[in-house]
Amino acid sequence: MGIIMEYKTIAAIATAVSPSGVGIIRLSGPDSFVIIRKIFKKRNGAAIFNEKIESHIVTHGYIMDDNDIIDEVLVITMRAPHTYTGEDTVEIDCHGGVLVMKKILETVIKYGASIAEPGEFSKRAFLNGKMDLSQAESVIDLIHSSNEFARKNSLKQLSGFVKDKIVKIRSEILHEVAFIESALDDPEHYSLDTYPAELELKVQEFINKINLLLKNADNGKIMKEGIQTVIVGKPNVGKSSFLNALLGEDRAIVTDIAGTTRDALSESISLDGITLNIVDTAGIRSTNDEVEKIGVLKSKEYLQNADLVLFLVDATSGFSSDDEEIFSLLNNKNTIVLLNKMDLSEVITKEDLEAKLHKPVVCISAKNQEGLPEFISLVKEIFFKGELSFNQEVFITSARQKDCLISCKDSLNQVLHSIALGMPEDFFSIDLMNAYTELGNITGESVGEDLVNEIFSKFCMGK
Repeated sequence: MGIIMEYKTIAAIATAVSPSGVGIIRLSGPDSFVIIRKIFKKRNGAAIFNEKIESHIVTHGYIMDDNDIIDEVLVITMRAPHTYTGEDTVEIDCHGGVLVMKKILETVIKYGASIAEPGEFSKRAFLNGKMDLSQAESVIDLIHSSNEFARKNSLKQLSGFVKDKIVKIRSEILHEVAFIESALDDPEHYSLDTYPAELELKVQEFINKINLLLKNADNGKIMKEGIQTVIVGKPNVGKSSFLNALLGEDRAIVTDIAGTTRDALSESISLDGITLNIVDTAGIRSTNDEVEKIGVLKSKEYLQNADLVLFLVDATSGFSSDDEEIFSLLNNKNTIVLLNKMDLSEVITKEDLEAKLHKPVVCISAKNQEGLPEFISLVKEIFFKGELSFNQEVFITSARQKDCLISCKDSLNQVLHSIALGMPEDFFSIDLMNAYTELGNITGESVGEDLVNEIFSKFCMGK
């Protein structure tokens, strides 16, 4: 990769900088043990360790700055290479006061450490061969996972599931490149007479493997980021009541006055393992109120960017001209029609709406929180073909990894095109190597320093 490793000792607060029971300050690098010897004393006043510090032990004592006691702590020492970063590492478990953590960090820096950049511990783990780039990206996914499926998926990627698959495909591609080069250099011992037909079968097999990884990439994005959902409908149809029913609390203001919601209200909700990033919008209708007009325009903007549209219709008033206008905006959007107020006397039925709109309809009562299980099942049907279970499959959640897989597939398809045209074998090698390189971008074997820095800059401090 050509990335130069700076062998300095870094330190950072690894826990949230807010009052808590315990705080952790982490050190990593060649002088970690030198620094901790200078600032730590056991409870009996003895120095922390002799010249040979034991690995993976916990020692009770005090962090000192000269003769001043800063805090009573536990110190964990871990020797390279059996650490997260692959370097000598020290973790100081202190009381979780903000002032205490900052004071200990200042002391660590005073005695020789440098402040870590965001993600620098994980970056060192990558550069020291403790994880590949796909595993490193799964770390930040794990930290930000918003539901159980995203958490499990991140853990499986962290264990090397994607890495192992990519390494295997790369190895098989490289084998074909090596055979072609050998045959071109030594045609007496390697025959290429039937090779194009053999290579065609193998390349198709590579493409099938790539397709398996790509198959659920969109679902992986939804699993990671949630479904961008917008609630639309005419005023006073029950949009805010429905949002409150999903949240289980009165988050949105609900009144009998049409046009109460003037601005969009955003919430993230986890329902049965699915994260919905919901926007409750202003009711869409013709109005002379200038403020309400702005809200209506915003509602239409949110609608265009949504993965899922929840279109609420009032069962007690039927399908009005305002409803007609809203429905005309939906185009080919994934839409669930929610026929609300079914606890009252309806003038339009589910069957009527399905026949009219050709969209799935769920009968609900937002006020009484009825119909929610049927709604959740329908969301699963639309986005996960009715199933949302964590099995041996791993979902690609990184847009960067998806782009690399698509580029790899394009190169492999170019190999098939060259075979069909009867091109010379060295053309095959060029596109096979391009595919090999794109897969290497996923694991980090082919990426440059700028991309590595960009990826790890998105990590939090201390990770």
